Amino acid sequence: MNRPLGIDISSAQEYRLVDYIERLGRLRDGRRALHLHLSRLKPQHRREHHMRIAFSTFESRVKSFEGQIFRLANQDLFFVYKEVDPAAIDEAVMRVRYLFTEDPATREPEDGEADLFVTWYDVDRDFTRLLEVVRGLHDEAQKRTRRLAAISGDGPAEKPPINPHKLGELIDTITSADLSNLMRRQPVYALLTDRPPQPLFRELFISIGDLQKQVLPNFNILANRWLFQYLTETLDKRMLALLMRNDDADITHSFSVNLNVSTILSPEFLAFDASLKTGARGTIVIELQMVDIYADIGTYNFARDFARERGYRLCLDSMTELTVGHIDRARLGVDLVKLQWSPGFADERLAQAQQKLKDFVDQTGKSRVIMCHVDSEEAIRFGQTAGIAMYQGRFVDQQVAARAAAAQRPR
Repeated sequence: MNRPLGIDISSAQEYRLVDYIERLGRLRDGRRALHLHLSRLKPQHRREHHMRIAFSTFESRVKSFEGQIFRLANQDLFFVYKEVDPAAIDEAVMRVRYLFTEDPATREPEDGEADLFVTWYDVDRDFTRLLEVVRGLHDEAQKRTRRLAAISGDGPAEKPPINPHKLGELIDTITSADLSNLMRRQPVYALLTDRPPQPLFRELFISIGDLQKQVLPNFNILANRWLFQYLTETLDKRMLALLMRNDDADITHSFSVNLNVSTILSPEFLAFDASLKTGARGTIVIELQMVDIYADIGTYNFARDFARERGYRLCLDSMTELTVGHIDRARLGVDLVKLQWSPGFADERLAQAQQKLKDFVDQTGKSRVIMCHVDSEEAIRFGQTAGIAMYQGRFVDQQVAARAAAAQRPR
């Protein structure tokens, strides 16, 4: 299943931020918060790939610092965390400041000056002021939404986050519903310079966007990470059921499916495994999310050994430019890794990161790295420079479709 990655970025972030700060209560002690004022950057420095890199810099620290990260509608970033290693947080802020070093808003303040780029809070000492700030940000976001709705003539753009009651209703619905119309397929291709793209296998997933539109259109099912995680466990089992009873010869082999670690150890997976024809397991790839793996490494190790003994191949999904160099594929025991393309890879100021990617590909194995989310020719050029041979994404799909259409035209 093609799942959202990392911590949620949604239009309801201001609401969640206020709710989170209000609920801290007696847990304020030892907690700090920082507010990165990315909205103060010039427009040319607020492109999506810049924002994605800034967000990912702190996203990788969420678990280590018992933190929560919020990307606001105005593009600001709020990070609330437990202060266990101040130097690491300072280093993260410095990295983001350096990313936008040409913008005057990132200038280091002189003595007595306010820092235009970042505001720090001691959550316990500054609680009243912090709560006032986040409530103000929420009010601004609501006003902005109403203004946009008035201009466009549409209703409110924001949807409330899903709650446990609505999640229960959703799960009851999808447990008995036919989800075959929501199943999507996206191939992984081998791209060699002297050959046309060769399909290797198809990723099968249930479209979360279409599921929300059809079943729960008035709620944001991605807004709560942990409720969404619970939902994916149900979707895993529905996907396995679909695969067991499908009559499509194209998806009996050479496909991948994104599962939770816990699903591999479930009765539903054992039933799916028993339904497979001899030799089919060796053509099936199970994709696992990094966050899920490290949430319980002991359970992962057990599930990994079970799956590999049965003949499945495993793929680590959701790697980014920030996790390159920190994950050892062989030690983790996976066969493939998926690396998300980001324009940040090709940023000239990240030459060191580019070299780190090349070193990672060499260490991991050029035939074991898949670059996914490929949306431009730049991604393929950069990936091939690093030695990557496998690609997945809309741009590749479009190129293959265009080539097929051209081949069918009368000459």
